[in-house]
Order: sequence, then structure tokens, then C-alpha cells
Amino acid sequence: MNAMSEPQTASPLLTGLKRGLLHRCPNCGDGRLYMRYLKVDPECEACGHELAGYPADDGPAYFTILLIGHLVVAPLLFFPWVWEGPPLIVVPLCVSALALLTLLTLPRVKGGVIGALWAIRLRKAEDTPA
Repeated sequence: MNAMSEPQTASPLLTGLKRGLLHRCPNCGDGRLYMRYLKVDPECEACGHELAGYPADDGPAYFTILLIGHLVVAPLLFFPWVWEGPPLIVVPLCVSALALLTLLTLPRVKGGVIGALWAIRLRKAEDTPA
């Protein structure tokens, strides 16, 4: 049997990222990842996997700022209405749209980070056996 005929399994990193972006448990893909907006469930309701042990910390916020800043804010500066429009209209319009986009993006990025941490098996120090 040659290498081309063997079935290819999905990379655990891509699997973890996909499940995290969909707000699902990175281990099974069935259970939910969050109890509330950004509060991670202590354990998966479907498979019992402990979800609270992944140290996402500030990473998701930095990645969200990086994404929104480079993909939205920088191109936005090329539109003349941003510079030529009245500030009392442009500033609230842009700030509210950016705030909404950031708040919608942050849970998905956090899920992706948790999925990546699951794939590389990185847990909090107090969770690792001695």
C-alpha cells in the first residue's frame, strides 16, 4: 500500500481551530465551549473533557485587536469620507461599528485559541500531574 492510497486524517490543530471557532468542545465537537459570553464551561457536557484548564489569558484580545486593526481599520483609512466627513457623524459611526465587530469577533478568536491549545496539549501548570 503506498502513501497516496492511505486515508488522510485531519490535523488536530485544524480540528481544534474549527471546533473552537464554532464554540464547540475541541475534544469532541459536540458540547458547548461557553457558559456565557466569554466564560468557558468547566467541563464539556458531552464528553466530560475539562475545558477550564486551557490558559487563553490575554491572547484572544491581542489577536482580535490585530485582526480588526489590520483588516478593518487600516483599509478604512483609505476612504475619503473618513477624513472629509463631519467628525460628529464619522466618529460615532466608526466607533460603534468597530465595537460591535470586535465584540462579535472576540468569542470566536478565544474559541480558536482554546482549540489550538487543545491541539498542542498545553494546559495550566497546576493542571499537569507532578
